[in-house]
Amino acid sequence: MAVTNPQPQLKRELGVFGATFMGLGSIVGTGVFVSIGIAAGIAGPAVIVAIAIGALVATFNGLNSAQLAASHPVSGGTYEYGYKYLTPAFGFTAGWMFLVAKTASAATAALGFAGYLVNILGLSSTLIVPIAFITVAIMTVIVLSGVKRSNLANTVIVSVTLLSLGFFILVCLPRAITEGASNLSPTLSEVSLANILQASALMFVAYTGYGRIATMGEEAKNPRVTIPRAMIVCLLLTMSLYITVAVVGIGAVGVDILGSQNQQIKTAPLEAAVRSVAGSGASVVLAIGAMTAMLGVLLNLILGLSRVWLAMGRRFDAPRFLARLNQQQTTPYYAVILVGATIALLVLLGNVKTTWSFSAFSVLIYYAITNFAALKVSPQERLYPKWIAILGILSCLFLAFWVESSIWQIGIALIIAGLIWHKVRRTVGAG
Repeated sequence: MAVTNPQPQLKRELGVFGATFMGLGSIVGTGVFVSIGIAAGIAGPAVIVAIAIGALVATFNGLNSAQLAASHPVSGGTYEYGYKYLTPAFGFTAGWMFLVAKTASAATAALGFAGYLVNILGLSSTLIVPIAFITVAIMTVIVLSGVKRSNLANTVIVSVTLLSLGFFILVCLPRAITEGASNLSPTLSEVSLANILQASALMFVAYTGYGRIATMGEEAKNPRVTIPRAMIVCLLLTMSLYITVAVVGIGAVGVDILGSQNQQIKTAPLEAAVRSVAGSGASVVLAIGAMTAMLGVLLNLILGLSRVWLAMGRRFDAPRFLARLNQQQTTPYYAVILVGATIALLVLLGNVKTTWSFSAFSVLIYYAITNFAALKVSPQERLYPKWIAILGILSCLFLAFWVESSIWQIGIALIIAGLIWHKVRRTVGAG
């Protein structure tokens, strides 16, 4: 009997601590430094409610993602879970939506980085898009060159980010205490439920970096222990941080500043808040942490997206060459090039609200499929009860259609186009 050669596998190098900080490196970035401002512009002070709703939905999804990643620890996340527990069409749709969502998130991170840099240097807002484009190119070259991002380097980046957010809280807290009553009081009375739900969909995306741990499942040591623990810790830390930053930020300067639609403020809302409270010197300190965070997010997303293209290439859902690894078997180099190019194209849109909203719809569909797959896990492998998966499915599908109608209509068109491609490719392959 002929023996087929197994696919080359990535090395298992991540422990609980490293996976936790890898998750934090993916979560704590664009969500807190950019999307809180976008959501505040939609929901006003009620953005705090939106953050809580987003956190609740993220908890369901995090537990179900941990369940699946622990039971089936391979690169590709829900793309692989869909194939294993559902159908090839569900698996393909999950992979396709992940690629769309996280490419849009990466573009938002690049634009956010450029916005903070432009603000602290006092440059024109017209330079935001060119700077973001160059940043994507540099990060892609770093990943492509095989320079390994060690756990130590990731820990340093996350530490700088957390310190800068701690600085933001300390600087704004005195003003929040004195002004908070008036700035936070109209939480529900002046905002529609539709705006709160739209903001909730956008804030949900700010938690979804924990999925980065699942897509790296093939590289985790003892994945059944490592992945669930890292995800749960990431979620708890992130929820507490986002709510604190939102309460203190809105309490100190109100939504007129934090949620401003001005291009420079929209891409760097926390910097604008600190500048209003403590001047330009303090804003530079905050901006350094923000830029470090978003570079970390961008680098993590390039890594994670390339792993999904790798998984799709292995199944012939994408061109086969995307599954090729370098000689050291550490980098899917063609997949990295494709990821960098698509992020750079989305950067040219230049609007963080558009890219972030597009990411919101796509990632909510992705996690609806994640939760559906979690329902199919066998009783012997199950870590959490089925009702968590059911609530996850319902909450994701509900929130997905509260983004702007033009966004979800384009999203549905992309799903249909992807399924046509999938059907044609499988038909041709079978022939």
